[in-house]
Amino acid sequence: MHNFIGNTLLLISSAVALTLPTFAAESGLIAPGAEVIEVQGGFGFLEGPVSDVIGNLYFSDIDNNRLHKLAPTGDISSFHDPSNRANGLTLDLDGGLLICEQEAQRLVKMDGNGNITVVADGYQGKPFNSPNDAWVHPNGSIYVTDPRYQHPAGSLSQDGEYVYRISSDHQEISAIITDIPKPNGVVGTEDGKTLYIASTELRKVFRYDIASNGEVSDRTEFADQGSDGMTLDENGNVYLTWLGGVSVRNPEGKEIDFIATEQMPANVGFGGRDGRTLYMTSRTSLYSIKMNVRASR
Repeated sequence: MHNFIGNTLLLISSAVALTLPTFAAESGLIAPGAEVIEVQGGFGFLEGPVSDVIGNLYFSDIDNNRLHKLAPTGDISSFHDPSNRANGLTLDLDGGLLICEQEAQRLVKMDGNGNITVVADGYQGKPFNSPNDAWVHPNGSIYVTDPRYQHPAGSLSQDGEYVYRISSDHQEISAIITDIPKPNGVVGTEDGKTLYIASTELRKVFRYDIASNGEVSDRTEFADQGSDGMTLDENGNVYLTWLGGVSVRNPEGKEIDFIATEQMPANVGFGGRDGRTLYMTSRTSLYSIKMNVRASR
């Protein structure tokens, strides 16, 4: 998610984007003739795109400290301000919006009426560093990355920058990955058996097996490139955000497509009325492109 690498590489990514193709038609993932369009610009630093069942897209604007909603009609409105420098967003199994509040160092849940409840705010008696991104397992447990970038200022609250698992009843929290520097984007497969974690410091994406008890094992390198936020489509392809745009890789890790964006994207997610629009939160602009596939469920 939002990080020091993104700011320093902004100019590089813009230059790279100009030399890369918008898409590789042979993958069949992108709708015929579709191109990347700018939905709206002028934001601070965008993150966390996630869509509900009726097609509303929610995304965070970290620098402006608020959350926005893009309705299926195309209207964009701010609906949660201040947001405690919210970063990653995802949906709980009941449709509630899970929000990684960096400044408040906690993961919270917003219901359909806008009410906020705290899901978790620390580990072993100490606050989280700065919850960054989250993914909900099919059994309701939540995987959360907790690096520290800009918010809040100061030293780490925890002994390290870990990936945590929060039990489905929110009563137990365990540090399941402790050996990846700057764990950032996190996403898993719809069968609940595979977890992907991006490390911005190592500029690699790793894949883990998820056991029935929620523990992870058998780490392998999935992609020798950095990524910020990530998403999966219904075919299990992984969408990685980095220099120049979005790299699409099949479940074996082979790049099968590339979607160039003018600004370096921080995150990516599906939405729209039919779920076949890919949205990219790219620094100060929200971009989109029409697809032939939907998000993984």
